[in-house]
Amino acid sequence: MMLMLNGRLVPTSDRALSANDRGFTLGDGLFETIKVRHGRPLRLDLHLARLRDGAAILRLPLPLQPDQLEESISTVLQANGLHDAALRLSVSRGPGQRGLLPPDPCTPTWVLTAAPLPPAMGPVRAITAETVHRNQMSPLSRVKALSYLDNVLARLEAQDKGADDAIVLNTLDRVAETTIANIFVVGSDGVLVTPPVGDGALPGVRRAELLRSMVAIERSISREDLLNAREAFLTNALSVRPLVAVDTHAIGDGLPGPLGARLNREAEHE
Repeated sequence: MMLMLNGRLVPTSDRALSANDRGFTLGDGLFETIKVRHGRPLRLDLHLARLRDGAAILRLPLPLQPDQLEESISTVLQANGLHDAALRLSVSRGPGQRGLLPPDPCTPTWVLTAAPLPPAMGPVRAITAETVHRNQMSPLSRVKALSYLDNVLARLEAQDKGADDAIVLNTLDRVAETTIANIFVVGSDGVLVTPPVGDGALPGVRRAELLRSMVAIERSISREDLLNAREAFLTNALSVRPLVAVDTHAIGDGLPGPLGARLNREAEHE
């Protein structure tokens, strides 16, 4: 496989990352996962907008322009013979001295990799994470940062309990998201809602698309709201998956709901 490292196409076996790169030593950077269908990156404008917003919060200068990214995507896809793919763009602040303060100026590192799209996955049975809570007051709750250790710990907890994923609550015990996806709930009132960013939900690109189309609204969700929902589903850049159980409690009738099932089919064929 081939990847793009700071604008150079190199084999994955030949890549070189500085040992003092702040992405490696401090998790100081951002990433985006981008779905590609038929050679076309989907929702690229939304990914770029989130990347810019995250970079502004981290005070991280972005090292590539949109046209350069589009050209790099095309090059990496062609080099790997892929038409449908999952891309990952990682941007770190680059090499730096010991300590927390970054060099001024910094020299960001960016890496673009491509992999075949993962196969379609079925409905999700989740647990409520007990090991971690989302700090909704932190600006990092709105950033797709390289450091994902809270998510890793929650996902390990889910694995230990035989679940597919974990629901992460914030410090007020409101639903934030799962380890890899935003949550949508059709409540008992029939309204489709998703937790607001202020509750610790990552501003997902598919989430933004559903909000922009006025299909859904933002509203705080308690664990009880989730358990009593008519249906629920999870969204990220790659997929939509029905959520059918939380902590062994069935959501609705325990089967994929009609809206989540329809969006799942649309996502598989977009």
